[in-house]
Amino acid sequence: MGKPTGFMEWQRVPAPKRDKVERLEDWRELHLPLAADEAKRQAGRCMDCGIPFCHQGCPLGNLIPDFNDAVYRGQWKEAYQVLSRTNTFPEFTGRLCPAPCEAACVLAIDRDAVTIEQMEKEISERAFAEGWVKARPPARRTGKRVAVVGSGPAGLAAAAQLNAAGHSVTVYEKDARAGGLLRYGIPDFKLEKAVLDRRLALMEAEGIVFRTGEDASVTPGWRALREQYDGVVLALGARKARELDVPGRELSGVLQAMDYLEHQNRVVTAGAAPDARLEARGKRVIILGGGDTGSDCLGTALRQGAASVMQVELLPAPPQVRAKENPWPRWPLVFRTSTSQEEGGERAFAMMTKRLEGEDGQLQRLHAVRVEVQREPGGAVKLVEVPGSEQVFEVDLLVLAMGFTGPNTDRLAEELGVALSPRGTVRVDAKFATTAAGVYCAGDASRGASLIVWALADGREAARALDSWLSGTASALPTRGQDCAF
Repeated sequence: MGKPTGFMEWQRVPAPKRDKVERLEDWRELHLPLAADEAKRQAGRCMDCGIPFCHQGCPLGNLIPDFNDAVYRGQWKEAYQVLSRTNTFPEFTGRLCPAPCEAACVLAIDRDAVTIEQMEKEISERAFAEGWVKARPPARRTGKRVAVVGSGPAGLAAAAQLNAAGHSVTVYEKDARAGGLLRYGIPDFKLEKAVLDRRLALMEAEGIVFRTGEDASVTPGWRALREQYDGVVLALGARKARELDVPGRELSGVLQAMDYLEHQNRVVTAGAAPDARLEARGKRVIILGGGDTGSDCLGTALRQGAASVMQVELLPAPPQVRAKENPWPRWPLVFRTSTSQEEGGERAFAMMTKRLEGEDGQLQRLHAVRVEVQREPGGAVKLVEVPGSEQVFEVDLLVLAMGFTGPNTDRLAEELGVALSPRGTVRVDAKFATTAAGVYCAGDASRGASLIVWALADGREAARALDSWLSGTASALPTRGQDCAF
């Protein structure tokens, strides 16, 4: 804990943000650091709650009261040591995690939760600035070779842990540069890629090999890959996007969200030439989907100079406060406004797209109808169209941000022998092992599209299980919430 009475003396103060007008002119990160004295106060709000439910809320099991106490005492290096025991990449979660730990904070029962996510960022950035984050190659090598397919958060977490165990790790990434979703799916205004690159450089210095521009399913191919390595971790992500099955979907001007976001990331960080088909400048933009991906598309469209932007959600707007059937410490299903939504654009709820219209092959109009939620006698919920509520929206660019259905598994089952779940994800047991010996799977590829913190947790646990399988003994790698024995 921090100060025993801190939560009664100090209010929650979120991280400062750059002015909205200023940040819409560039792609730099929008959040600013907390002042040192404010960081101390925020850490001091962590109360002596007896049972820290934040541990349960965090998929990594981060020792949150411990690092908050260290920050309050001014012991920043100690805080980093505590945080890095359980979190491989706190500089990522401190920027991108939706903070389920804060939802589970005891203080959140009737007050504002402790600023846990921001504290992770403050600690990790102080650690990098002070030079405490250094490459630490393993003291010994086991002689075992492991392939990790995919360099998103799950793949990077698994690679880091397996390398720490002494195995020789090669990460395959089909794209030109490593990072997966972190590089190509997350806009720079949330994660500048220099933050990713400095971590990748450390991992290379620790002995991890990155083979970029190589699709492991093609070269060497799944069967050959398994033959060449002692173990394999699949961290393929869940890139299959949910489709919009309505008349007019084929019109030019209808894009999937990841195609849209990837293009802009390549323009910003790789110097790719802008493609007018993927640019919002001067266009009327509608984004279907109210989640994080839709919000990222909104911030991107505003920075590209869209004439107007509307974010449309199929479900009704959530309540301003928790409903009785949504008690603490469950994730609060309440109305939220993201940083991108603060910057501009409109939001519409309970709208279902019925058809698209255009001229000469170009999208021009979206026809929608309002829907209501109805509960059936058995408790099931369905959406019912409201008669006479049809609306027509003028649109030049429609971005589909309706979620993802699973990983791309072409030839995976046939060549590698792994079984798939009814959802199309890779089937794993409680230890992340697939049905193929020596092949493990972590992150969205097995879980389905989820949070970065779950990807990191799964990657660490899959690495621990594979390490145990390779060595034939209990792994010395840490389990959730534990320190590493190496």
